[in-house]
Amino acid sequence: MKRLVYLAGLAGLLGLTLLVLHEGVDDVAHVLTQGGPVLFLLVPLHLLPLLLDAEGWRALLRPIDPAGRAGLGFLLWVASVREAVNGLLPTASVGGEIAGIRLAKWRLDDTTGITASIVIEVMVTMFGQYLFTVLGVLTLLAAMQTGGHGWTILAGLALSLPLPVAFAYSLRHGAIFERLEGLALRWFGNGPVTTMLADGARLDAAIHTLSSHRRLLFAAMAWQFAGMVAGVIEVWLALRWLGHPVPFWQALAIEALTRAARQMAFFVPAGLGIQEALVLLLGHLLGVSPQVALSLALVKRAREILFGVPALLSWQWLEWRRWRRPARADAAP
Repeated sequence: MKRLVYLAGLAGLLGLTLLVLHEGVDDVAHVLTQGGPVLFLLVPLHLLPLLLDAEGWRALLRPIDPAGRAGLGFLLWVASVREAVNGLLPTASVGGEIAGIRLAKWRLDDTTGITASIVIEVMVTMFGQYLFTVLGVLTLLAAMQTGGHGWTILAGLALSLPLPVAFAYSLRHGAIFERLEGLALRWFGNGPVTTMLADGARLDAAIHTLSSHRRLLFAAMAWQFAGMVAGVIEVWLALRWLGHPVPFWQALAIEALTRAARQMAFFVPAGLGIQEALVLLLGHLLGVSPQVALSLALVKRAREILFGVPALLSWQWLEWRRWRRPARADAAP
């Protein structure tokens, strides 16, 4: 599995390199030079959508954290680490959730409650992403002269709606993790996989309880959807600074469909090549030159790296400090 992930990453990197060479390195560099140092403002600006997303997670943690031990600042940092793990590391978009459980345990003792909150958050994100993608397709249809392809995408989205609905229903009424625990015990014995899924019945019960709090679910989805819309500001400003301003709703179409493609291509590390090719295609449909569209894709990629790498390094530094603390205590007389 890891080999396939690495091969997909190498193929994506090769595709990205070919795209840059095809559009002309000098032309793309000229567009980026026009943007100048102001493009670096997109790095701190990314805190806004992450802050809104962290607020949504905090709403789901409220039943197990009424005192607010996991504050918004802490959850914002954890959200940045989760995003960096999913976006920059070959973890098939699940490593961030595992890292989130581990980091949340630094402030909260209820591992089952934390895991349930993240499982529910994934479900809520699916519905929020679904609505955001529909909104992006509708805005794309409004911009295109002929909307045949757009209506095909909408039809495909309508046909795929039963999948998140079935997932939500199984979480609310099923016993997914209890069954997974039984399968793991049967196939792997008392190994690490079974240990990770231990007490599946308790986790299912925690998920059932949390999913019954409809206000919390709607609040979490509202915060997450607001974060997705806030992410459009990055695309809108980047295109303006690159010398090709577009209406906000066109930037929304680019951001929504790019996010959807990244979710679908989860097996490609960081969506290398996939994101850039889609931005080029959307730019063509919206009248953005290939050089500007590719420059936008490279700016988005640079922002991911400049924001994500410090988040990963801060996580490793804190892990190292926590590892050193017991060692110092043992060495003390």
